[in-house]
Amino acid sequence: MKSLGFFFSICAIAVLVLCCPAVCALNVVSTTSVLWDPVTQIGGDRVDAIYVADPTICPHLQGDIINNRIQMNRDFIATADLFVGHNSSVDSQYVIPPLNEFMEANDYGTINWVFLSDPNMSWNTPDDAVLLADEVKGWLIAADPGNETYYEGNYAEYIDSINLADLSDEEAGAIGGQDVIVMIWQKKPAEQWLGLNIVDFYAPDFYMNGNYTAAKLVDRIQADPEKYANVKYVIENMQSGELAKGVEEALNDLGIDAERVIFTNFPKSLDGVDTIPDVLEYNKGLVMPGGAIEGSVDAEEEKVTGKTGAATGTSTVAKTASTTSAPTQASPLSPVLVISGLLCGLIFFFKK
Repeated sequence: MKSLGFFFSICAIAVLVLCCPAVCALNVVSTTSVLWDPVTQIGGDRVDAIYVADPTICPHLQGDIINNRIQMNRDFIATADLFVGHNSSVDSQYVIPPLNEFMEANDYGTINWVFLSDPNMSWNTPDDAVLLADEVKGWLIAADPGNETYYEGNYAEYIDSINLADLSDEEAGAIGGQDVIVMIWQKKPAEQWLGLNIVDFYAPDFYMNGNYTAAKLVDRIQADPEKYANVKYVIENMQSGELAKGVEEALNDLGIDAERVIFTNFPKSLDGVDTIPDVLEYNKGLVMPGGAIEGSVDAEEEKVTGKTGAATGTSTVAKTASTTSAPTQASPLSPVLVISGLLCGLIFFFKK
């Protein structure tokens, strides 16, 4: 009997050891997919993470969606080890308060938030993406110092992927210098990274007292069409909704062959655009003259998901609406394999 008890003890220990990666992972709740991406890329199988805000829509447009997504992930959120956020307009009003209220209302405790040192930190240029990754790496090491070497290794690989998404010399030469109109949230990457010439920009109603709406931009185009004669692209920001269809139409009516394209700002907002490097790769491909070249997103995919027209814009949003934010789990050993192994061991033991 002692031998049998010893055998079962060894089996139990073996199962615990084999399943430990899944059980011992650091559970992280991120307000957005922007922070979720470097957390999961750098964290690897030592981290499980979810994002709360739907990446296809700006958080301030989501209303009750946020509360529904919290309820969908309530068990994970209730026992999470780390909560990370921007603490800016991206999440401070519409994501962080509902999470705080959920935890307090259910007596799960008070969230000890970890926020970006600069709440307005960008991520949609390679340089900004590297800075963001560096800060996220620091969060993970501070929360789980025993895995520092592991996180450092994953961080190096993630930075390599960001650098690969940057402009090659060929891409920079093809894209740079083109005249564009851009939505204000995409102005920095369009100008400072892609080297596009910003002829004008537009913004939501709440920006600068409504002086830069798409409707007022149409008025400026009609008053001075020569200024816009060489515009190649009208760049939308996917998460802000369809604002510039009328801008494209106004240009086309004047004989200006401008094309409306839809940049994205968030990972997981489109099929196949799962990371910040994917976001960079996707956006630069949309303004590549004549379609994608080596290193850019596929030209045919651009036509389906990012090019002009109300139908394509609508289908893009419909496609991304199915994206889920289920935790990225480490892969525990299959229970079937564990049980099978134990049974084989028992048979062998009793035969002896």
